[in-house]
Amino acid sequence: MASTVTTEAAGNSSASSRPGYGQLLRTRGAWTFLLPGFAARQPFAMLTISIVLLVQHTTGSYGAAGAAAAVTGVSMALFAPYSGRLADRYGQRAVLVPGVLVHTLAGLTLTALALAHAPLWALFAAAVPTGASVPQIGPMVRARWGVTLKDSPLMTTAAAFESVTDELTFVVGPLLATALCTAVTPAAGLVTEAMLTLVGGLLFAARKSTQPAVTADGHARVEHVSALRVPGVRVLAVTFLGIGSVFGGMQVSLAAFTESIGRPGLNGVLYGIFAAGNMLSGLVCGAVAWKAAPRHRLLVGYTALAVTASGLWAAHSVLVLAGLGLLVGMCIAPALITGYTLVENLVPAGARTEAFTWLTGAVALGQAAAVTVAGQLEDRFWGGAGFLVPTGGTLLALATLLALRSRLVTPPRTRTVARGVGHREPVAVD
Repeated sequence: MASTVTTEAAGNSSASSRPGYGQLLRTRGAWTFLLPGFAARQPFAMLTISIVLLVQHTTGSYGAAGAAAAVTGVSMALFAPYSGRLADRYGQRAVLVPGVLVHTLAGLTLTALALAHAPLWALFAAAVPTGASVPQIGPMVRARWGVTLKDSPLMTTAAAFESVTDELTFVVGPLLATALCTAVTPAAGLVTEAMLTLVGGLLFAARKSTQPAVTADGHARVEHVSALRVPGVRVLAVTFLGIGSVFGGMQVSLAAFTESIGRPGLNGVLYGIFAAGNMLSGLVCGAVAWKAAPRHRLLVGYTALAVTASGLWAAHSVLVLAGLGLLVGMCIAPALITGYTLVENLVPAGARTEAFTWLTGAVALGQAAAVTVAGQLEDRFWGGAGFLVPTGGTLLALATLLALRSRLVTPPRTRTVARGVGHREPVAVD
């Protein structure tokens, strides 16, 4: 999302020549995949909180709710990279159509079982296919921009736009799910998530003209090299696990905290403040032509995230929690964006889609672990004890990042970045 340059002159040149968002959105055919793509992106942001709120309502236990959401998150994390790899090999439509159908059926089944007060093992059985079939729309949209724009200067702006869209998803999805579950019915969030996946996914899949091509024998034209063979990707995956712990811990703990003080309606407001900070900082990052190398930005940004998240557990008032939540949200977007930008430098073009799915899968896995642990803490200790999870998750990830930061460095070379999140500029990696 943020432009990577090695000199002040390059940064100034980039800033002065960068096309704007308006010009990008006037690209012919862009809206035909952007709108359905945005709708189909919501499951990643809506799914966990919808399951937590529904299962907690039917069981009365945040521990059970967190465990059910965790099974979904683990399944999503494990299957996401394979979904991206299959899309590269056989085409997006071939993966999306059966995937969204399975996800819709599994999500509705999970809803029905929860409302019927089915045993926890039955909820787990439905949660596995629900998570495994979440469509990987974000990487697919990025690939379609590559087809639509090819070598256009607008590719730089498209990369920034996609990162902002990711952040907007984290704002809209949880807010929509929380509002539906609290104001309509506890099942409304999960049902809406399933319907958005079905309608948005099928409309997105129907746009064949912008789908990346595959060869006649079904193999992608770019030779595949596993993204996990790159040491830096493994470091980034651990880093993104910590980010996932923030999302999962905040979702469970905010709900428990507001219920403990007798004001459950504030859950959506507090999470909205957290998400708004995330969104606003994402917009700012997209508007800046950065001069610092992405590795350095990641170290600084992630340190700020760990420091701010460490104060959440001590917040015992709504105002203090709102202020800290805003700061935490503002620190998440730069860390996410810079991590995705580093993929540009570390991963060969033929493996970048898979690399992106490993990172999004890591967020889902961290989120799954966080909702499980936070749910147990909320059940056993005080309302808001689950905020210890973002503290521990980010500090452990930061320690790993600092210890292995050398793996985020690639040999100096000049090249033009072709795909993924991050501005396309001739860069020299430090």
